[in-house]
Parts: sequence; structure tokens; C-alpha cells
Amino acid sequence: MATQITYLTEEGFEKAKAELDQLRSVERPAASRAIAEARDKGDLSENAEYDAAKEAQGMLEMRIAQLETMLASARLLDKSKVGTDTVQILNKVRLKNLGTGKEVTYTLVPEKEANLKEGKLATTTPIAAALLGHKKGDLVEVAVPAGEMRFEILDISI
Repeated sequence: MATQITYLTEEGFEKAKAELDQLRSVERPAASRAIAEARDKGDLSENAEYDAAKEAQGMLEMRIAQLETMLASARLLDKSKVGTDTVQILNKVRLKNLGTGKEVTYTLVPEKEANLKEGKLATTTPIAAALLGHKKGDLVEVAVPAGEMRFEILDISI
């Protein structure tokens, strides 16, 4: 089976590493203790607490495996090699929504690091995908589930 490459920023890589360390060193031992405590309560065939603890451990191990695979196949994106002539991943893009007149700013990031509350937009979203390759001053039309949107690119920075 071919491993899928995951592109991450240094910040995203460190965040994933910290989560993996937390899961391995804190969550995994806690899950083992919960199973042991539930096992001590008697008959396992009628012990819902034991079943729940085993299920939680399975979910935890699945998340650990996902993070290990992602980190093993990660490729770090280098901000120093990102330009501002055209919109690229890791760029901060200031846009004017021509329909509403409102300005918004997004940082285009890999899918695993997207967080709209922080203004981080995945490059796989319709808006980000439409912006890629365009220049400051370009008008960009984007097909979104709610219909068409038009943006003017006001600024591109890192």
C-alpha cells in the first residue's frame, strides 16, 4: 500500500507531534488503568464499563496510528521558498467580497491544518483552490454550494 504524503507547516508538524506524545504518555496509560479498574469489578460478560473502556482504548490506538502514519509521511513546507507574486500555499491573502463589500483575510494551509476560526483556509476548499495562481488585483469567481462568489485579491503576503 502506497503511503500518502502529508504536507504540513512546521507549526502543524510540531502540533501533531505534541498530540502524539500526549496520547502515548498520558492517555494510553490512563486507558489501561480504566480497563484494569473495570476488569476488577467482576464478570466481564455483563460489564458495560469494561466494554466502554476497551472501546475507548481502541479509538485511542487508532488515533495514535493515524498520527504516526501522518508524521512518518510528512513533508514540511518551507515558508522561505514561498513568493507573493501569485497566490500559493502558506500565503496570507486579503480579499474583498464583491457581493457584500466585506474584506476577509485567509492564510492558505494544508488540509490537516485548516481552522476557519483562526483564518486558516485549506487549499482544497473551493475558495482557496480558485485563488491559487492568481495575482494581486485579480478578480476571482468561485463556485460554492450557495452559488457564485466574486472576490478581488487586495494583497498577498507571507
